[in-house]
Amino acid sequence: MASRILHLSDLHAGPPFNPEKAKQILEAAWQIKPTLTVLSGDFVQRADIKSQWLTIRDFIAQLPQPTIAVMGNHDVPLYNALYRMLRPNYYYKKYISPILEPVWGNEDFVAVGVNTTRSFTVDGGKLTDQQLRQLDRTLARYPDSLCKIVIMHHHPVMPPGETRDVIQNAAAALKTFDRSNVELVLCGHTHASYIGNTLEFDPDLRQGTVIVQAGTATSRRGRRWYRGKNAFNVLEIEQMRTVITQYLYLEDAARFLPVSQHQFPRRSAGVYALPLNEAVLEIVEPNA
Repeated sequence: MASRILHLSDLHAGPPFNPEKAKQILEAAWQIKPTLTVLSGDFVQRADIKSQWLTIRDFIAQLPQPTIAVMGNHDVPLYNALYRMLRPNYYYKKYISPILEPVWGNEDFVAVGVNTTRSFTVDGGKLTDQQLRQLDRTLARYPDSLCKIVIMHHHPVMPPGETRDVIQNAAAALKTFDRSNVELVLCGHTHASYIGNTLEFDPDLRQGTVIVQAGTATSRRGRRWYRGKNAFNVLEIEQMRTVITQYLYLEDAARFLPVSQHQFPRRSAGVYALPLNEAVLEIVEPNA
């Protein structure tokens, strides 16, 4: 039986937060019944406002459990200079999780969180060489038969039409993902959904890694073609393939519905190709 991951990002409790969409997310989440719920950062709009943290903590408590989370740049205090410099992770650790780079796994996959936020960056993110070496070591403890997943807030590749910079050290990160057999990277930050392979950005990689970027789940600040829209992803981790379904809130239906689906081979399948169904097989090999 496949494992199922619900991927939410950029919740932004505070002025951009849409409580009606949050309610719809909760209803959808309990229908989806995920094995794990992933939250890829930007829980609040302003990290030094307690009420925003309480709002989002209450929301998370109502989601299907377990959850795994990483922080985003909005979760670092912006206007409290002392906390921003000396205790940038204080509020996140207090209200969301004391662990900045968590790990969660089962018989199908292992998910490893990495913290891309920094004290002195307002918007951008970074993965240091030291973080990448630690990620390498962490993932090496798990067999390649598992689907290896990295969770981060900032985007490591530049989707079409995007103008916000990728993380610092992005080229090294893509090589680390490829070397460590990372099949999926789950991220957010840009408030627009995107799914693609890192081979599009570095053709010298061995097999590349699938980037799964979620739009904003509950904020009113969708960007580019997701302007004013809310979205999330659902991933099915099967033995031979991964199926990624993008959900979008459709005003006409007044609920979240699937609008696109992507399939990728599992590396553990041997030949990196999707299994052919019988109808396709007859076309490809008519005389077999």
